[in-house]
Amino acid sequence: MFGGENMNCEYELYKPSWCPGCGNYMIRDALKKALEDLEISPSKVVLVSGIGQAAKMPHYIGLNGFNGLHGRALPPAIGIKMSNKDLTVIVESGDGDTYGEGGNHFIHTIRRNVDIAHFVHNNQIYGLTKGQGSPTTALGQKTTLQFDGVKLNSLNPLALSLTMGAGFVARGFSGDVEHLSNLMKEAILYRGYAHVDILQPCVVWNKVNTFKWYKDRVYTLDEDYDYTDFENAYKKSLEFGDRIPIGILYKVEKETYDQKFPFVENGKPLAKAELNPIKAQKLLEEFY
Repeated sequence: MFGGENMNCEYELYKPSWCPGCGNYMIRDALKKALEDLEISPSKVVLVSGIGQAAKMPHYIGLNGFNGLHGRALPPAIGIKMSNKDLTVIVESGDGDTYGEGGNHFIHTIRRNVDIAHFVHNNQIYGLTKGQGSPTTALGQKTTLQFDGVKLNSLNPLALSLTMGAGFVARGFSGDVEHLSNLMKEAILYRGYAHVDILQPCVVWNKVNTFKWYKDRVYTLDEDYDYTDFENAYKKSLEFGDRIPIGILYKVEKETYDQKFPFVENGKPLAKAELNPIKAQKLLEEFY
């Protein structure tokens, strides 16, 4: 669905096929609120996704959407942003989609530092494909596939993001829409790659990491927390158990990928550049 040239900043919602009580509903509410608060027209936003329950988000909110392949949401998002820097590009994908199938693209997107906001719905399970363990499922947790318990250590996405050099690293919780929406606004406004890992309970397939489980553990970082302190941010990224911090763990300014190319940084969006086939004549003549 495409926004056209409509400058209205209200976002229409459509009926989802998510399970009743799914944390994705609240993430959608938070996204809608963030975009409307920032007064960004739907015509100026592209929401890119892969495959999975989280990746259905572009179907359920009225803006420009692109569905990629499983684990392949980031490459088209990069292409869209580089070809039209005037667009607000957001990626929404799940923990399996991002940290499993898309793990390679995840780490290299951090290296490039393209100006996109990445919201990862992390329910610590594969929800669309009926509940097998994902990269973030806890060691020993029983699932529909690992009925005697997961045998692999879980991946820590925020620690990995910090290690790879991300300039904006945050964690949100779908059970706190106001806080999550504010995080999304900060991520969208950040110039560079912004990684927000969102704790999002799967009410059907994950009977361990429930809303109550998270609510008993999450706490908001203090207002005087220094998110420019890398060492402290890394310590906070490792804190996941009896207490789980939510908020911006780390935020510093870094040179973005497009800033390294003057013709992109200072010129028109590539999508609006003049296309004149005659100008290619010189190149063609080299082959004559």
